[in-house]
Amino acid sequence: MLTLHRVRGVRLAPDGAPATGHAVLVDGGRIAAIGPYEELLAAHGDQARVREWDGVLTPGRTEPDAAALLETVYHPDPREAGELGGEPVGGEALAALDMTEARWGAGARRGLQRLLALGTTALTGPFTRPAVRTAVRRSGLAELPDGRPRTLAVGGAADFAVFAEDGSCLATVLAGRLVHRRR
Repeated sequence: MLTLHRVRGVRLAPDGAPATGHAVLVDGGRIAAIGPYEELLAAHGDQARVREWDGVLTPGRTEPDAAALLETVYHPDPREAGELGGEPVGGEALAALDMTEARWGAGARRGLQRLLALGTTALTGPFTRPAVRTAVRRSGLAELPDGRPRTLAVGGAADFAVFAEDGSCLATVLAGRLVHRRR
């Protein structure tokens, strides 16, 4: 199914200027077209679902410290908030916890959800804990060994994020699937 993402502008590279009035057409997990919204709508509007976002579509964030964020701190379950609070736990507090592989995996999944909510579309590893590696692989986030930011291109992976004027993430898309939407 085709999805046309209408935004205020499209930034092809993280540090590039946004092309005002442009949109991105997604076919499955790939970018099918990037161009002026009106042209893409005229060519594909009868076949495409249209999503409208009040922001700028970008390649999303690449998180260079993902291994540290997922393997050296624990992201507590909301049911543990009374005991551990809602923020990541590290240092002596982490050392006092009984950290099984299952608990590391669950914490990593919650950490990945936080990263998706920030517009993260790629991570830098390597990840040494098996449960964390599994969580990263299943998340759909790309693992970039060199950490170089990605760009948007026709034919490339439909991995991107839409950011509001205040810098907050409105939506994160991985492989053409909406994986985060701000409420």
